[in-house]
Amino acid sequence: PPPPPAVSLIEVGPRDGLQSESLFVPTPLKLQLIESLLAAGHTRVEATSFVSPKWIPQFSDANDVMSALSPAPGVELSVLTPNLQGAAAAASHAATSAMSVFGAASEGFTAKNINCTISESISRFGKVAAFAAEKGIPVRGYVSCVAGCPYQGAVPHEAVVRVYAAMREMGVGEVSLGDTIGTGTPEDVSALLAKIVAVEGSAAPVAVHFHDTHGSALANILRSLDHGVTKIDAAVAGLGGCPYAGGGATGNVATEDVVYMLEGMGVSTGIDLEKLVLAGRQVTEFLGTETRSKAGGAIYRRMVKEGRA
Repeated sequence: PPPPPAVSLIEVGPRDGLQSESLFVPTPLKLQLIESLLAAGHTRVEATSFVSPKWIPQFSDANDVMSALSPAPGVELSVLTPNLQGAAAAASHAATSAMSVFGAASEGFTAKNINCTISESISRFGKVAAFAAEKGIPVRGYVSCVAGCPYQGAVPHEAVVRVYAAMREMGVGEVSLGDTIGTGTPEDVSALLAKIVAVEGSAAPVAVHFHDTHGSALANILRSLDHGVTKIDAAVAGLGGCPYAGGGATGNVATEDVVYMLEGMGVSTGIDLEKLVLAGRQVTEFLGTETRSKAGGAIYRRMVKEGRA
């Protein structure tokens, strides 16, 4: 099938990208990153997580971040809300325009990550979804480990479909399928999406979230487009990785690489690639790391050579 005319990119760098960084990124730099991403053309940014600072110290400033941001027309600032306490804190900020709940298709991962069974996790995030509905705030869901788990290995597609369906039943408007450890291949992703589209009737509520551990994220995104998926999670500079996914899980697919590929195919993303590259540089320079984006690295080197960076 021909590619879609446009896609919606969900920029997860400020949250999923930073959550496994041990170096605390100061609040002003987090805000600068978010503003730079919006200036580059992003309309959907996951800004922070209302999680206990004991578990993820990086987001101890979640209230400061959200109180410094302003709601803007056409811009969605989403936050991860793992429990009711986090959801209540998130809802107190005018800038919060969506909440994200989090589950996994693997019992092993759920036990290690949130210390409960899949069934218990569903009842937990069901409470958050109900709270958000009361407040009129849209809810996005994440299903982790859709293509493999660091603790149990293979994850049956039926387990993914079950968690996906539970989220949709509780009013979650969009469900992001996460290849948390980056082991998915195009064939596997294709088979899973075929099952989900068959259950759902369309790919409209489906987003994909690929980590690039084995270098197959772009191929997996391409195959997802064939199934009608037009919502793609990505992190600027390829930041991040899941803190619970074992030592081998590298970061999210880099937004710059996704934009470069899609725009080259004639698929509109609405993103200014050079502005995006510079947005990522601010954080990688602070962290003392290089970008994990091949396109981002090449474009920045060219900009430097031309005296524009």
